[in-house]
Amino acid sequence: MITGEIRSKVDKIWETFWTGGITNPLTVIEQFTYLLFIKGLDEQETTKEQEAEFLGMEHQGLFPKDKEHLRWSRFKQLGSSEEMYEIVSKEVFPFIKNLHGKEDSAYSKYMNDAMFMIPTANMLSKIVDGIDNIPMKDRDTKGDLYEYLLSKVATSGTNGQFRTPRHIIDMMVELMKPTPEDIIIDPAMGSAGFLVSAAEYLRNNNNDLFLVQGLKEHFNNTMFYGNDMDRTMLRIGAMNMMLHGIDNPNIDYRDSLAEVNKDKEQYTLVLANPPFKGSLDEEGVSNELLKLTKTKKTELLFLALFIRILKAGGRAAVVVPDGVLFGSSKAHKQIRKEIIDTHKLEAIIKMPSGVFKPYAGVSTAIIIFTKTGAGGTDNVWFYDMKADGYSLDDKRTPIYSNDIEDIIARFGNLQGELERKRTEQSFFVKVDELRENDYDLSINKYKEIEYEEAEYKAPKEIIADLQQLESEIQYGLNNLQKLLEE
Repeated sequence: MITGEIRSKVDKIWETFWTGGITNPLTVIEQFTYLLFIKGLDEQETTKEQEAEFLGMEHQGLFPKDKEHLRWSRFKQLGSSEEMYEIVSKEVFPFIKNLHGKEDSAYSKYMNDAMFMIPTANMLSKIVDGIDNIPMKDRDTKGDLYEYLLSKVATSGTNGQFRTPRHIIDMMVELMKPTPEDIIIDPAMGSAGFLVSAAEYLRNNNNDLFLVQGLKEHFNNTMFYGNDMDRTMLRIGAMNMMLHGIDNPNIDYRDSLAEVNKDKEQYTLVLANPPFKGSLDEEGVSNELLKLTKTKKTELLFLALFIRILKAGGRAAVVVPDGVLFGSSKAHKQIRKEIIDTHKLEAIIKMPSGVFKPYAGVSTAIIIFTKTGAGGTDNVWFYDMKADGYSLDDKRTPIYSNDIEDIIARFGNLQGELERKRTEQSFFVKVDELRENDYDLSINKYKEIEYEEAEYKAPKEIIADLQQLESEIQYGLNNLQKLLEE
């Protein structure tokens, strides 16, 4: 999370938008993101130029020789704000809209109706100066900045659209350990946080990712998929992914739950935090999903979708509201039974309710499962997460207590978990016991609490102690009274 100086700089830029007449939070984020993207492209280009020079290689840049003046580092130095405004509005913006060239690319598709809406040269100059003073070369800072901007959307939390904190996304990616051969999807992608984190994990953990031609092509063109129903978020997501070095992500404007979504057995990894209370076009919901769980609840329908779109052997790590774990409706039991009996449920990580504050105080969990089509659930691993490194109130300030590293370490060595008792923070539950309890996946159903026997004095002794205290108090009061009378 961004705090202190960077946060106040972002707030100041936001205020410049606001006082300049751009008051719709999503419009502010969109315009802000365009400029962050333009700055990021220039920084990316400078890095590649330096690398090429160091290696003695020729560099084919994004900016042709006659377009060098469109780089952030060039136009920001222009003496006249009017001249800068002319270049940004009439040349830079059209340039980034057509950057990818291919009409069917995700970037071109969602940038074609993008509009530059900053109304005056003076306002643009203030915003460019403000952004120029924000250090963004660090990937975490960039991600946290996006998250902070998105947190300022007034409608955040309606339709279930609250943002997933970056450290939770990164934890889930670390748990799933994506491979260079994976085909990854987030069917409710928002700003593409899960996809970006997965890409960063692959970069950091696979040295040959860009040396093997087939892997490089897969990474840039056929590895990452995402759907969303908000074109603004798709634009932001496309820019976010491109800034993180993914050339051609496959992202679509699509209602993932609708009949028109024909995806089936296409992906090897689902990473998602789908809407919990999204508005639902009941008539448009896929009949195939309704067969798995007859319901209007989006969180249950998304679980059915994940099962359908995964290939056999494909894995999923997804955030669900607590109600999915223990809900007593027929639909709730139906989807839990499907995952446990037909596929392989591996883990339930119960998260504290403050994780999504300030957007919402909803209690959530992470479900991890593998699609098998032939069962395979034996022992299910439960973890009771108490802290995530931040306070669990609306302020979410950093604190020392943090279970994330422990979760990753324990999940990476499940063999070492077999002997743990149910009084500990993590433990296994056999599948037969889950079935006996009507497929209830609430950790509290299985967790055992150790009560320490407390010994108390006999009632007569307690009364004697009280009488002794009473006499001491009376003695003190009498002495005080004498002092006042002297």
